[in-house]
Amino acid sequence: MAAAQAFIPPKLVQEGLLQYHRHLGQLAQNLWPMREQMRRVDLAYLREEDLTVDQWRAKYANVQGDTNRFQNITVPVVKPQVNSAVDYQVSVFLTDYPIFGVVSSPEYIDQALQLQSLIEENSIRTGWIAEFNLFFFDAFKYWGCVEVCWDKIVTAALETDMSFTAGQEGRPKEIIWQGNRITRWDPYNTYMDRRCDIHKIAEKGDYAGHTEIMTRTQLKTFINKLDVKIISNVTAAFDSPSLLSSSGANIPYGNSYYLPLLNISSLTDATSLDEDWSGWLAGSTAQKAHKINGKGLYEVSTEYVRIIPSDFDLRVPAPNTPQIWKLIWVNHSVLIYAERQTNAHEKIPTFFWNPANEGLGAQSKSLAEDGIPFQQTTSALMNSVIASRRRAITDRVLFDPSRVLQAHIDNPNPSAKIPVRPSAYGKPVSEAVYQFPYRDDQAGTALQEIGQIVNFGNIQNGQNSVRQGQFVKGNKTDSQWSDSMSAATSKDQRTALVAEAVVFTPLKEVLKLNYLQYQSGTEVYSPSRQQSVKIDPVALRRAVINFKITDGLLPKQKVISSDAMKIGMQVIGSSPQIGAAYNIGPMFSYLMKTENANFTPFEKSPQQQAYEQALAAWNNIAMTAAQKGMEISTPQPKPQEYGYDPAMSDPRTAAAASAQPAGTSASGVQ
Repeated sequence: MAAAQAFIPPKLVQEGLLQYHRHLGQLAQNLWPMREQMRRVDLAYLREEDLTVDQWRAKYANVQGDTNRFQNITVPVVKPQVNSAVDYQVSVFLTDYPIFGVVSSPEYIDQALQLQSLIEENSIRTGWIAEFNLFFFDAFKYWGCVEVCWDKIVTAALETDMSFTAGQEGRPKEIIWQGNRITRWDPYNTYMDRRCDIHKIAEKGDYAGHTEIMTRTQLKTFINKLDVKIISNVTAAFDSPSLLSSSGANIPYGNSYYLPLLNISSLTDATSLDEDWSGWLAGSTAQKAHKINGKGLYEVSTEYVRIIPSDFDLRVPAPNTPQIWKLIWVNHSVLIYAERQTNAHEKIPTFFWNPANEGLGAQSKSLAEDGIPFQQTTSALMNSVIASRRRAITDRVLFDPSRVLQAHIDNPNPSAKIPVRPSAYGKPVSEAVYQFPYRDDQAGTALQEIGQIVNFGNIQNGQNSVRQGQFVKGNKTDSQWSDSMSAATSKDQRTALVAEAVVFTPLKEVLKLNYLQYQSGTEVYSPSRQQSVKIDPVALRRAVINFKITDGLLPKQKVISSDAMKIGMQVIGSSPQIGAAYNIGPMFSYLMKTENANFTPFEKSPQQQAYEQALAAWNNIAMTAAQKGMEISTPQPKPQEYGYDPAMSDPRTAAAASAQPAGTSASGVQ
């Protein structure tokens, strides 16, 4: 199947697509306030919900060095639960190397190793592990999304006038790198078709998009690396007005870029979007030369839409058949890239996941949302204890202002002396000041209730204190402990199974089909094998139905039963009768290849085995003849007689002699 082709649509078609893009933004804005709900979850996760006057007064008093003021305490419930759930999924899916392994039948094991080398190179180059880690955090806080696309980076063509305007390119572009890129989409800036279940958007959804911000130089670099761009729109893209505001608010479209205000005590203002680095262009010679109204920041939206081309007057093959298109917009007004997705998987390459999907759709609560009420209740109890501490320190009194000045009463110095006025002379001081009795009978009870409510929250989300890294005393035996911890992780195991079915199984299928469809002949370095591997795309495509990509939940050991194979190898090696029925050498090489150890170069050729057998037989005859004092009439076998060259027994020599350009060998890498 041919690779996806970029397309330059006519202006009228671009107008229709632009209206569709803005309509999607209005849909995202008019539906339920998703961004505000996610912001509420993140505030609870960061423990930044308390914006009361007393809290801020105490906080800034502490900042100024006054350690006598008590801040309110938000009991951490949401963050430990989210981290514990993320840690479990990371340990399942992301700790193996590579995170996706490849197995196949023995006849295609070499091609499987080529595919695995590609996965290793792509995962390192584009940071798959880091993207999946953020994806898991998003999923347990609200929902997560990852994009899988076949990406190409090309050389920036030399432009004749070195400007942003269209011109003749000085040399054709060359592909620097291509492969599968996995990118986590920020949920705040992701919009999708909500008319179907979130985990079925890839298969059934009509659209999914993501908006990010780029500086002027980043946008220029991004456009240069596109294999085909709409040249006539590049200048308009840089001139287009930005919709960004300083706080991300008052945005006209739901798909506009948004930065939530979460931690107002952060080291930098994370929500400030007003840094315009293009100010130096104003009235400068550079601006006049380029004739461009450069901006500081641009919104770039990558959008996948499932459309019927004839609805937009798109003159492409099969215009009445639904097709998936990839569109890239600048500032929600200028189209710079349009590509029909001809992928064999026929999916929008974005995978959404909500671990709490219980058949209730968008009404299902995430793990973090389930923990918020418990965090708020325990924090209220804790702050009642803090309020009691404040009451004990600050105290409350009644005083006679005719006898004692208020300034003396409010003096923060604990050793300051309080003089009485002349009118108090000769009278008992106790009559001038009365201290309210202070009793705190509830602090101990509140602390006990805090522990109980935190435990209720853990029960709600199927966790316990030990899983969150906390030491718990007990007298359980080893078996009792194992049974308890097994039950404690049962919900995580179910979540991992759902993640495998909803996200990782279709994602691995997309990865595999992208390689088989788009991969060209090249050479990549395999860290696990510590050598360069030549990629034969023809051989890969011939073996398409024999590849199976594994992960941490479905490891190679389960797919090929490697443990059973190892036991079988031991039995075969210890039993001459059974060993005579198998080719032990190739079997051993296959088993080692499944463990990323390639022993094939060390296998003896049939010619070498025939020569060594003949030589062993001749040696026996020669030894017998020498013992009897007889001469040998049979000449000693020579390697050439059996077509065997002893120099080729060195794997390095054999590899150099058999090396062929990529794409010419049907047997793959040896």
